[in-house]
Amino acid sequence: MSDAVTATRAQIQIGSIAVDGFMLPDGSYQMSQAQVANCIGDDAVYARNFLKSKTLKSLRGEGYTPETFDVNSEEQSRGKTRIQGWPLDIVYAFWVYRCFRGNKNGFNLVIALGTESLERRFDQTFDIDRTEEERNDRLAQHMGELEGQMSALSEAYAEPDDLREIVSRLEN
Repeated sequence: MSDAVTATRAQIQIGSIAVDGFMLPDGSYQMSQAQVANCIGDDAVYARNFLKSKTLKSLRGEGYTPETFDVNSEEQSRGKTRIQGWPLDIVYAFWVYRCFRGNKNGFNLVIALGTESLERRFDQTFDIDRTEEERNDRLAQHMGELEGQMSALSEAYAEPDDLREIVSRLEN
């Protein structure tokens, strides 16, 4: 096992969500499979199922397997932590995939991150400087606003369903 890849761990802030991020020796970034699901309130089984999905196979090919790597940790005295990591493009693809499957947290996160990406480009063009803390606060606020809007939208769509149910009962 001397040729095992060893990553460096750091805490990454995504709005109000704190995750462990990993940098591999080649400079690429990954997140743990469990945290990818946890960020949007999903159980890890959804992440494992995504690895078997046609969606992922179309992105990465038939034989894709996430990389497993060791993590440098000063807190551990014995052994190493092993992580099954996902590259960031797969992380984002999973969140989008879960959006289409009805995960509201995934929807909120994907919309907020997309908006932040555009906002960063506009800020750069207009010479606006924001700290990472300001960006995370704005992202968290945006996600909260989206959550409220989604809740209102869900209620608006539920009303016709309630009416249909009442009409169906009356017809019976």
